[in-house]
Formats: sequence, C-alpha cells, structure tokens
Amino acid sequence: MAALHNLTDNYYSENCNVNGDVCPQKIKPGIVNKVTVILGAQWGDEGKGKVVDMLSEKADLVCRCAGGNNAGHTVVVGDTEYDFHLLPSGIIHEHCKNVIGNGVVIHLPGLFEEAERNNLCNWGDRLMISDRAHLVFDLHQTVDGLQELAKGKNSIGTTKKGIGPTYSNKAGRSGIRICDLLGDFELFSNKFRNLVNAYQKVHPELTVDINKELTKYKEYGDKIRPMVGDTIYALFEALNDPHKNIIVEGANATMLDIDFGTYPYVTSSSCSVGGVCTGLGIPPCKVGDVFGVFKAYTTRVGEGILPTEQFGEVAEILQKQGHEYGTTTGRKRRCGWLDIMVIKYSHMVNGYSALCMTKLDVLDTFEELKVGVAYKYHGKTLSSFPADQDMFNSVEVEYVTLPGWKESTANCRQFNELPVNAQQYIKTIEELLAVPLKWIGVGKSRESIIQRF
Repeated sequence: MAALHNLTDNYYSENCNVNGDVCPQKIKPGIVNKVTVILGAQWGDEGKGKVVDMLSEKADLVCRCAGGNNAGHTVVVGDTEYDFHLLPSGIIHEHCKNVIGNGVVIHLPGLFEEAERNNLCNWGDRLMISDRAHLVFDLHQTVDGLQELAKGKNSIGTTKKGIGPTYSNKAGRSGIRICDLLGDFELFSNKFRNLVNAYQKVHPELTVDINKELTKYKEYGDKIRPMVGDTIYALFEALNDPHKNIIVEGANATMLDIDFGTYPYVTSSSCSVGGVCTGLGIPPCKVGDVFGVFKAYTTRVGEGILPTEQFGEVAEILQKQGHEYGTTTGRKRRCGWLDIMVIKYSHMVNGYSALCMTKLDVLDTFEELKVGVAYKYHGKTLSSFPADQDMFNSVEVEYVTLPGWKESTANCRQFNELPVNAQQYIKTIEELLAVPLKWIGVGKSRESIIQRF
C-alpha cells in the first residue's frame, strides 16, 4: 500500500499547482508500453501455446486473463511435451514472470497437480496470482456434471471442470475469491458453508464434507500466499516500463466467447480481446498487436454447430494426422475443412494485426482441399455470421477447391521451401481473409514454424 500512496503523492506534487488543480502541461505521458495478445480464432485447440512459447523467449511477463482449467495448451520443447491448463505457457522460461489475472477461475488442486505433472521447478517464484480471481471448488465440478445430466439430449458438452457454475456464482455475487481465502479464515469458512447450502437446496443429492474441504483449503491458502498479489498494480508498473515485453495468452477461442461465440454452446468467460481488459485490468488503449491463431482446417470439441464438418475418410485423416483429441478431456475432436467465415467474423471482433496458421502439415496427404468461403441461407448469401444457431440447420456452405501437394512440409523452415500448391493454399487464404499470415506451423515442436515477415 505504501507504494500506492507514494504514487499518488508524487502525482499531485508533480502535476498540480498550488491550488491543487491539475496542470495539463505537466502531466507525464504515463503508460508507454502495450501488450501483445494471442487469441484463438476458431473453437479452441488451435495451437496458441506454441505461439506464446515462441514469443515468450523475449517476454518479461506472460498473462492469462480468462477461463480456467477447461482450456489446454500444449508446448513441445525437444523431446519434452508440456501440458498446461491454468499456468501460462511462459512458465517454462526461467527469465519470464507469469500472471494469472482476476478473470481466471482457479481450481487450486488442479493448479498444483499441473505443476507436478509437468515437472516444473521453482514455478511459484515465477507466478503471480490475482487476489481478485475466483476459486473453483470440487463441488462446482460435481454440480457441472449434474447440470449437464439434467439437460439430457440438450446438454452443451462441457468439460465438467466447474467453470460454468463458478462464473455463475461470480455473476450472482456469491463467489469466493483468492482474497477471501487469504483473509479472515472464519469469514471464508462461512462463505463456503453458504455456498454449499445454496447448492444443496437445488441438488439435494450433493454431498460435501465441509470440514475436510476447509482443512484442505487452509493448507492451499498457506501454499499459494507467496504467489498472490495485486496483479492490476503489477501490470500497471510493467506497462510504465518501456523495457518490459508483455504477452497475454488467450484461453479457449473467439467462437466459444460467452457473448460472441456460438451461444449456448460456448464457455462462460470473455475469451475474445475484450477479456484482456476485464480479466487483467489493462486499459483498452494499451492493447497492442493482436495475433489470431487458427488451424489449416477446423475442429471443435463438444456440441454446437460446425458448418464445414466432415465425416468418413476426410474426418478420419484429419483426426489421425492431427492427433485431434482434447487436451483437457481426451475426447475426439470433430473435424472439417477450413471455414473462412468463422475467421473473418473472429477478425471483426478482435481486429487481428496478423495471423498464425498451424498444422499445415496435417493436410500433406490430400489430393485436393476445400475451403468454405460463404454461407447461403435459403439460396441467399449471408453477409455476416448468424447469431441464431438454428439458422444453420438450413445453411449451405459454399466451397472453393484447391489442389493438394502430396508431399511432406514437416521439415520446411522457409516459405519458399514449401511445395508450390501449399504456398498457393496459404496465399489464397490470406487473400480471402485480407489479414497477413505471419507464421505457418508445420509440426508440434517449437522449431516447426515458418515466419514469413
């Protein structure tokens, strides 16, 4: 708090006249830095972790702003594969500080299991957790499953990680935050009991050993206390330092955004660019480059529309070659051709500076490739992405067909090393999107990427 008081005192002493009025000509430029944001442009699993890992080599801070351990990022370094769900991907870089912002919902058992599973050393020294972040309890996960079960055939297909119920508590102002856990433990205990009682009124079958849970969380509170702080102020200081390089790592993806995604088959957080501001306390004017990541085709886990979805041989090849199984759930991903309308819509929401296309190598064996370029509804071409998901029952996808290249791209490291037809595939997509494709991914490892400019 002393630092905050000093900041205020300095501001008034340096920028005000004797009457206490602010002198505009004396106000300093203030924040000079901007954050770089990496977001998913489809339905998740695009390979954002790989891009974050690549950019993290020169980053000072890597931040998570939304979601929980329902999102999975895979980073491959040599023969080592890291599997992250809550921890920012920059945690593997010893020089890099990592931030879990207030917009993230945190399952503490999952956080510690993740660190142990990835054999991370001294990871707590490189992590700062917002004291405003909400807690996901095991009972949230149980309730998540009960809610899905009650919906029957109308289930959304959640990960059952308790994300939806936790965000519901947050919006309903009955959630429990990290600062509650680290404050008066008796008050925390009362809030937890009230939370359990409220859920048991709706789900009488829910059983919770309250005393056991409270004992467990008292221990977790002691373990995380050194990692917790005011991340808003920490980021403010970093933004004021022109030498700090700050990256924000999006979770899930734009088409799963609670407002802009394919509702109701979405996640419960803002995982588009707006979530960067609300999930970290960063002013909108301090968002710099926004990089969108998408696959050279399209995948989705769970229920909901997938306009270009394929079945049979095409789907099987994409699933097998792309290892399309959910990082979090292990579920087989639904697969289809690249959908330009999805990425265009995603760009409208996020304003991408440039794009990264991943998994080009998965398409190496195809004789020809299709790209969805427009939607037709009752014979008329749609000018925008429909909000009404029921419309897609009558939507036809218009495709363009491009020749495949039938040779491996896995060892290519320069754009001109790619087969001619692969180069043409990339150029065609770039023209259709009117956004530059800065990176092309051709494999799982951090070296398997082509930078064009």
